[in-house]
Amino acid sequence: MMENSIPLRQVLTALGLPPLVLVLACVAGGLLAWRGSRAAGLCVAIIASMLLLLATPAISALLMASLEREIAAPAPVSGVVPAAIIVLGAEVTHGRHGATVGPLTLERLRAGAALHRRTGLPLLVTGGVLSPGDPPLAALMARSLAEDFHAPVRWVEPRAADTRDNAVFSAAMLRAEGIEAAFVVSHAWHLPRALEAFGRTGLAAVPEAPDLDAAPRFGLPQWLPRADYLAESWFALREWVGRLFYAIRG
Repeated sequence: MMENSIPLRQVLTALGLPPLVLVLACVAGGLLAWRGSRAAGLCVAIIASMLLLLATPAISALLMASLEREIAAPAPVSGVVPAAIIVLGAEVTHGRHGATVGPLTLERLRAGAALHRRTGLPLLVTGGVLSPGDPPLAALMARSLAEDFHAPVRWVEPRAADTRDNAVFSAAMLRAEGIEAAFVVSHAWHLPRALEAFGRTGLAAVPEAPDLDAAPRFGLPQWLPRADYLAESWFALREWVGRLFYAIRG
């Protein structure tokens, strides 16, 4: 059960990644510049430029491509025959009727349902409680698969708080059924880190993504900043930080 407070990991992630870390740096530099520091003024200009670049389609596409290229050309795994489909949860949204799966989770569910129809393999959904008072994300995912895609879920893993938990708890559930290999459904930019996590469990994981982003382009429209591309850059940077954290922890 999640406590009625923001997890420290979530706070540190918000503070350590753009845009917040760059905005805070701009504020600090602006205060120093106001007090007469010319170097601080230059730093503010550089940091603001970095923030604008991260909000452009060109830079966000490059960051996404740095992750997705590993899924676009995966290393062959000989002798692996998946016997299940694991769909990783992403986020929850809230409306008048309460909590439901968010857009990213819905994209993964659609890909998982399509794979289920092609292969006939059973589905496992994984995701814990993301907000106090909400049901586990996995329960919302199972309901969406049943109601929206007419795809029954065999296993519901309701405890995972992060990608590492997704891997550990899902692998344990499948091993209890004698399953040693499974498809893992997530976004292509998230799958490299997810596969690293599953690799530590010993469960053979075959990646399956909803779609790959288009190759980066560098025409004039791709250099016009937009808030949604800043969000894409944030996702990509968070993944690289997460992979670095995995490498350090071993």
